[in-house]
Amino acid sequence: MRVQLVTMPWHPIDLPSLQVGLLHQLLRQVRPDDDVREFHGSLRWAEFLLERSGGRLRPGNYEAIGSDSIFDGLGDWVFSGVLYEDENWGVARLTEYAARRGLCIDTASDMRVHATEFIAECATEVLAQEPDVVGFTSTFMQNVPSLALARELKRRRPGLTVVFGGSNCDGPMGHALHRNHPFVDHVVRGEGEYAFPALLRHLDADTPPADVPGLCWWEGQTDDRVSRANTESRRTVAPSDIPAPDYDQWQAALDASPILEYVYPKLVVEGARGCWWGEKHHCTFCGLNGSSMAFRAKSGEQLWSEIDHLVRRHRILDVVTVDNIIDMAYFKDFLPLAAESGWDLRMHYEVKSNLNREQIALLGRAGAVLIQPGIESLSNRVLDLMDKGVSGARNIRTLRECENHALTVTWNYLYGFPGETVEDYAPVVDQLPALVHLQPPGGAHRIQLERFSPNFTDPGFGFGKRRPAEMYRHVYELPESELTDLVYLFATDDAGIGGETESRLKRAVAAWRDGHHGSSLVMEEAEPEDGVDVLLVHDRRHGWPRRTHRLTGWQAQALRRLEDGRTEPALHRLLAGDGHDIPAEELCGWIQQAQATGLVFRDGRTYVSLPTWDVPDRIDPDPAPQSTDRQEVAG
Repeated sequence: MRVQLVTMPWHPIDLPSLQVGLLHQLLRQVRPDDDVREFHGSLRWAEFLLERSGGRLRPGNYEAIGSDSIFDGLGDWVFSGVLYEDENWGVARLTEYAARRGLCIDTASDMRVHATEFIAECATEVLAQEPDVVGFTSTFMQNVPSLALARELKRRRPGLTVVFGGSNCDGPMGHALHRNHPFVDHVVRGEGEYAFPALLRHLDADTPPADVPGLCWWEGQTDDRVSRANTESRRTVAPSDIPAPDYDQWQAALDASPILEYVYPKLVVEGARGCWWGEKHHCTFCGLNGSSMAFRAKSGEQLWSEIDHLVRRHRILDVVTVDNIIDMAYFKDFLPLAAESGWDLRMHYEVKSNLNREQIALLGRAGAVLIQPGIESLSNRVLDLMDKGVSGARNIRTLRECENHALTVTWNYLYGFPGETVEDYAPVVDQLPALVHLQPPGGAHRIQLERFSPNFTDPGFGFGKRRPAEMYRHVYELPESELTDLVYLFATDDAGIGGETESRLKRAVAAWRDGHHGSSLVMEEAEPEDGVDVLLVHDRRHGWPRRTHRLTGWQAQALRRLEDGRTEPALHRLLAGDGHDIPAEELCGWIQQAQATGLVFRDGRTYVSLPTWDVPDRIDPDPAPQSTDRQEVAG
């Protein structure tokens, strides 16, 4: 059998498709006689735009649409006119939507005029391989581009078998996609490692795939077909059955592409699936794990072996892990292996924000340069409303230790949780200027209502009214009843803070971002004087007086002790154990002064020190638009 695996825009063009790489390797193992080819439509679209626009629409523009417009659906809209065979479809709807929201759609509009020709060329290239089966993987804004190509493929070759899978096909979304698009023959809902080979066996035998768990298929004759959705299995794919991805065809396509000079390619690996924290405490706003929350992980030795092989084969040191959360066992096996390897790796990892300083240091030694720790807030009560299982003080410690170990942190400040109050935000916002030397959030954003999240599945969380997000009106020509099953994001009534509190939070985060570069607050051990400890704290923060604080004796020890976060009574006991007999009133006065000068952060009853021991190199942010999508990473 000839199988063509396809990934369409808007997959990141600096990354191979993990889904395509996994399925390719899996088919090689279980169906060695099949001829498996890949079509990297995302890469081809970036090439196509560069050529057709005479160099005006560059990979940076591709990334801007693919990464920055997910919540406005611009990437899907670019291809909606092709899907519905009407170049004007959705134009008026998007224009009105953009005007109300102050959204610029010029780049998307410039791209859309090339979409029809691009889909036609894609169909020609795919069919030139004479495939029997074409499998699409779809996540976020890949639905409409993939559907547009699938429709054109079936128009030209009706006997071709078209299969869809990926995150956009999980649960009810997969059945809605199938029943509303008759040119899609099958939809794999959930993980594909077991289901896709089982489907291919049925295609070989020309038998109905009624026993393939989760599969959507058509039953009956052409003029009287019914969309069937097999019951989804509770069985998850075992880590031992998840192969190492094959990226050879992606590498060949990238090496031959003019896009290569615009990107820094990275490898994508997977060590674990699911979320061990979510199995016990599902964060209320998160829907990313879909119907497969059960946590499973490869052994650290297996993961390191796969990375070592890929790095050697492709000679690429940038490695992106797609795990939703790091397996804590990796601190004992995988990360030490990476640290001892001698490879100058640059890894990206998602972690939980309650890591200790030793774990953060090990991440740095192992080659991690960017982590996503899921900080989300600095307010204890709001973090409790999220069910995050971490405190604001602990999140501050994580930001500080990442600064100490030159790890870039990516995070967003989230708000809009039912039950949150002005009092949950005011004391935190008051202290944000003191954090300007630590890495700021990407922005302050009201939470989205995501399918599969507790906020969505349980109306008791406070989001009883929901409807498909407004952006889908300019993406799909479907009734709301079908969109309700098809889409991932939903509109709902705002909850939590608003008004001046919301505006004040946004202004404070914006000021943090503006002042971060060049800001530092660094501790330095000085020579003791007459046997008394001396600690210097050099304050070079934006918006603060330029000065050096000189702390001696118990005050120096107190600031060190607060690195781990302490209540005032606990700090008093620790200092007494260190041999410092300080009156409680004197310690209270010092803490208040330390908070006033921005040396400590108060989180309820807990205080945590803010100075770092080092200042990592930072890249000067350039506000001017870039001609390429090259990005540097620095702490």
